[in-house]
Amino acid sequence: MKFFDWDFAWQILPQLLHASLRTIAITLVGFALAVVFGLLFAIARRSRHIWLSWPAAWLIEFIRSTPLLIQVYFLFYVLPTYGLSMTALVAGTLGIALHYACYTAEVYRAGLEAVPRGQWEAVTALNFSPFKAYREVILPQAIRPVLPALGNYLIAMFKDTPVLSAITVVEIMQQAKNIGSDSFRYLEPITLVGVFFLLISIGLAGVVRQVEKRTALP
Repeated sequence: MKFFDWDFAWQILPQLLHASLRTIAITLVGFALAVVFGLLFAIARRSRHIWLSWPAAWLIEFIRSTPLLIQVYFLFYVLPTYGLSMTALVAGTLGIALHYACYTAEVYRAGLEAVPRGQWEAVTALNFSPFKAYREVILPQAIRPVLPALGNYLIAMFKDTPVLSAITVVEIMQQAKNIGSDSFRYLEPITLVGVFFLLISIGLAGVVRQVEKRTALP
């Protein structure tokens, strides 16, 4: 019996590549939702209205303090008992998006608090609406310094997608386990999955560095 069967590895590669497309799609959609929700959570947490800031702060701390696995289990297995059913793919994507939205919210909050106080006073003196102040003055200054941190969370989210296999989402890790259970060979599929995550993570890290260089101040 071969230690590593290259013929078998080539045979299962198309199945893993097909599943990898779903993994990448979950990551991209989840991250897009996370950066939008995270910004909204950060703004809400900094609000002067207690009825808005306290629930936002509580939600952020609650989600950051509980495991992603429990959260996706709750969305997929618990919510249907209360009449809210979702497919495994929707529940998994929404779960990982909300989980990382709370981390990106703290990144955004750090960026917002780093904006000089004079800028906040200027938009107040000019009588800008909150939406206009954030869009034209505050966010351009707040987001630029935190882009590397956001990029790191993109990579972390990508590496956390195997957690979704626990709720039957057939991403690349679940596909590898399915192949292993059918063939009783786990070395090849798990090794290929590890190589896939390594290569994509390195590629994403390179993209993040390029974005950081392009957005750096002179």
